[in-house]
Amino acid sequence: MEPLWVCPRCGRTFANRNQTHTCADLDELGDRLAGVTPEVLALFERFRELVERCGPVEVLPEKTRIAFHVRMSFAVAIPRRRWLDGHLVLARRLEHPRFRRVETFSSRNHVHHFRLHTLAELDDELAALIAEAYQVGQQRHLGR
Repeated sequence: MEPLWVCPRCGRTFANRNQTHTCADLDELGDRLAGVTPEVLALFERFRELVERCGPVEVLPEKTRIAFHVRMSFAVAIPRRRWLDGHLVLARRLEHPRFRRVETFSSRNHVHHFRLHTLAELDDELAALIAEAYQVGQQRHLGR
């Protein structure tokens, strides 16, 4: 695979040279999680644990979300007052009650939105979907 391109202004890495993005400073993770309830923090920490189980990952605390990135961002967590919103990028479209909606951007790029209320929802099935999304983050779905 091609080496990652590094934006000379913000230092973020991308799989594609000159990829469109907003050059914005990343927040500190602790600042991004400040003020969330212990229950939502526990949801985030468990989600992060499942993501990091897949392999090396960069955690990007952005203004409105916390992205998980390898060659591309493949998972997002958005702490809310009483739940954790987020999404996974899969190479296939998966209609499932777990997902609130699915957006298709290309034949191999489907964003699956979810909302988590309890730790029990962070089960083996979701862990397997996170692992599948991690492969997309590595761009293994492109067959290069």
